[in-house]
Amino acid sequence: MSDISAFITALPKTELHLHLVGSASPETVLELSRNHPEAGLPTELDELVEFYTFSDFPHFIQTYIKVDSMVRTAQDVHTLLLGLARDAAASNVRYAEVTVTAGANLEKEMSVEDLASALESGRAAAKSEFNVALNWIFDIPAGLPDEQRASTVDFALHTRPLGTVALGLAGLEVGFPRRDYVADFDKAVAADLHRVVHAGETTGPEEVWDAVRLLQAERIGHGVGAARDPELLAYLRDNDITVEMCPISNLRTRAVDKIENHPLPILLEAGVPVTLSTDDPGMFNTYLNKEYQLVADTFRLSRGQLAEIAKAGVRAAYCDETLREELLAEIDAVRDDRV
Repeated sequence: MSDISAFITALPKTELHLHLVGSASPETVLELSRNHPEAGLPTELDELVEFYTFSDFPHFIQTYIKVDSMVRTAQDVHTLLLGLARDAAASNVRYAEVTVTAGANLEKEMSVEDLASALESGRAAAKSEFNVALNWIFDIPAGLPDEQRASTVDFALHTRPLGTVALGLAGLEVGFPRRDYVADFDKAVAADLHRVVHAGETTGPEEVWDAVRLLQAERIGHGVGAARDPELLAYLRDNDITVEMCPISNLRTRAVDKIENHPLPILLEAGVPVTLSTDDPGMFNTYLNKEYQLVADTFRLSRGQLAEIAKAGVRAAYCDETLREELLAEIDAVRDDRV
């Protein structure tokens, strides 16, 4: 193992952009598809690999919806959470914010009470079994029926299971502009929930501008398109708005054509707070250490730069202050070889 690989392995991390369904390992998805054959999804590994080859972002969303259709019970949610925590711990992730589309679960067989109970029991098990602290972002699925939008917002604001920290917005951007969701995010502000918005993943800077100005987003998911607008980069920097970048996801969905063209260095050079995440690691065949290694190798990032990316994630996390201080100190210790 190279020195930089050993450093990445030792680095304590947060993961702030991680979807529950997309986190499922191939083995977990195969188990679900065998338990729910009526869904018509692959039941063999080679078929699943082909199923997870995406032609573009809309194709990925279609695939995601098909996998999500198999998550029908509280036990399915609990199983996903334990797999997520196990895989996160393997990359030394100590804290993760999991994006959950509550409306998609509730339209199937789960009650509000069952979903809340599954999330809380999975959260406790993730901490006790893998030492991974979890909190929840409940995301509006842009492009899916309005019923899912309404039930997700209601679940986040009123059910609000233990660990709820933010309202999010994910899904399609083209045809579903961020400005259409102002009323939902006004409710989040009134309820004292944080706001996290996917924007500029497959569009330009205009959607990022609307996310921060109209939806009052405190973090931006992906933000690839922000690199085209120096004024926007300065705004993100000056307002300490962290961008959650997911390089391998961007390659898999063709949002970026090759890693050398990924805008990560542009944002870093502009002083924008940037952290790394996997987005949907089970679907994209990735894990967080792999993301760090890829950008370190491609852009020749130093130990100090990688440590700063990890610290940006800790600073932007909606975790308790005790954990934040512990993680920042541990990152400094690893950076300075005091471990």
